[in-house]
Amino acid sequence: MSDLPDKDDIKVVILAGGRGTRAYPHTDYLPKPMLPVNGKPIIMHVMQIFAARGYRKFVLSVGYRSEVIKDYFANKSLDWEVEIEHTGDETDTGGRIANCKHLLGSTFMATYSDGLAKVPFDDLIAFHHQHAGLATVTSVPLTSQYGTIDSTESGRILSFNEKPTLREHWINCGFMVFNRDVFDHWEGENLEREVLPRLSEKGLAYTYHSDAFFKSMDTYKDQQDIEELCRSGQFD
Repeated sequence: MSDLPDKDDIKVVILAGGRGTRAYPHTDYLPKPMLPVNGKPIIMHVMQIFAARGYRKFVLSVGYRSEVIKDYFANKSLDWEVEIEHTGDETDTGGRIANCKHLLGSTFMATYSDGLAKVPFDDLIAFHHQHAGLATVTSVPLTSQYGTIDSTESGRILSFNEKPTLREHWINCGFMVFNRDVFDHWEGENLEREVLPRLSEKGLAYTYHSDAFFKSMDTYKDQQDIEELCRSGQFD
């Protein structure tokens, strides 16, 4: 454990440059990271999750309506270090991280600006440094958005299960750790469809399984759900 990097040496890249088209029309005037949740932008909730666990150096990779994000943080007094890097209005997720390369150290983290989960970051970092890869993606069990039905072969219903957790399926919840050397193998512009799959093909990507509760904000309904969860202290 003593060989792990100091938290002060680990920066967190937050992808905050997309258009958030699924949250339209709200993102027509606000970039998605600035959509309010319980009185503050969703990106602040993401940063607070990291800061509460000792990771307080952030690189915001911005693009669409970047001036809104810059103005917000220009007037904020925080106990965190925040760097804002404009990585292009149309740049895809993989390119947004690659364009922050010059700001990053030997180990860095990355996440999205619209997903919340209480991942045990110390354990995630430790796991990352125990394997031989260059990338670690946190995965959580898939929670079905629908209820399921259990039945006999004849069709008689045995039980109804409201939005069950499907533990045989794991999803990327967006909390990732990388070694800087990963950029020697960084191929493609889209993180999810190109960069990570190609790292996986080379045996350089691993996953850290977590049972942390995860919720992303893709729609207006998600925004309302996350607001209620934040009010209840789910992500404190």
